[in-house]
Amino acid sequence: MALLAAKNWRTYCQLGPLFLRFSSFSVATSPELLVESVKMAVATKSYEQIPDLLQSKEKTCNAKNPFSFLSAFTVSHRTQVVDEMLQSFIPLKPHSRLKNTYHYLLTNTLQSSQPFPLALATLQRALRSGFTPVPQTYLLLSSAWIDSRSHSRSVPSILLEMESIGYHPDSGTCNFIIKSLCAVNQLEEAIEVIRGMVKTVCFPDFESYCTVIAAFSALRQTDNAVTLLKEMVGKLNISPRQGTLVKLASSLRANKEIWRAAEMIEFLEQKGFHVGFECYELVVEGCLECREFILAGKMAMLMTDKGHIPYIKVRQKVVEGLAEVGEWKLACAVRHKFAELNS
Repeated sequence: MALLAAKNWRTYCQLGPLFLRFSSFSVATSPELLVESVKMAVATKSYEQIPDLLQSKEKTCNAKNPFSFLSAFTVSHRTQVVDEMLQSFIPLKPHSRLKNTYHYLLTNTLQSSQPFPLALATLQRALRSGFTPVPQTYLLLSSAWIDSRSHSRSVPSILLEMESIGYHPDSGTCNFIIKSLCAVNQLEEAIEVIRGMVKTVCFPDFESYCTVIAAFSALRQTDNAVTLLKEMVGKLNISPRQGTLVKLASSLRANKEIWRAAEMIEFLEQKGFHVGFECYELVVEGCLECREFILAGKMAMLMTDKGHIPYIKVRQKVVEGLAEVGEWKLACAVRHKFAELNS
């Protein structure tokens, strides 16, 4: 029986290219045949055939990953095969053909007993091909990452292990790790990744910081968010996204930390970074809510200096609030400034 099976397998390998040409007709109806087809492509190193095989994979086949057979390979053999596969995909066009292939290959590597560094290499090639991983990937990656870190492995050691198989960590790969960690509220670990990136000569960028700042802002943990903002702006001279600033300003306003929000805007302006209308408007409105009318007037003046004019109801409340607390001189100056800009 064993001899017969071996003979059949040799025949199967010899007829591989011919079989692959016609296998797409039966893939959708047989998950087992699909796995065998992919296994055949790997055995014959016909990797470029795999995307076409998996393009027709239907939802009924989702229970079995077509790369499941890779788990039977040794780590070195699996690494060699996946590396050869990834390299063979680079010239393939259009990249949309690779969507299913990258999805199943990335899922398989992340669920293996030793996901790194191969999963990071796979992720890197997928991202560079324009592939957007499905939401499930965030959970798989964050789980694998946290498990690896729980064994006392440092961030740089995990990232630099990519070099042992011919790849190098980059900001795109690291930013996806950060995004995955933030998706499961592992924000402190996301900060560790930012710190570890520097030690791998893969410097964090605005995406690295803004992802974590936005996550902290969503949880209204403003201390960490403001600290990271000052670090990216003050130390690294990286410009934050306006959307991130709006989220942080909203969080500070919700926490009634309106003086801190005003200080954030002044800090950004002093460093020469642009602050948009929406961020200013949030802070001015927050000042009015907290009855900080003098601060509201000063922020409104700063806002108009940058060419922004508050909404009409906000303008009225600023002037009325200043008059209420007896700041007539500032109220007149603010009203005059509004009139100038409005004309």
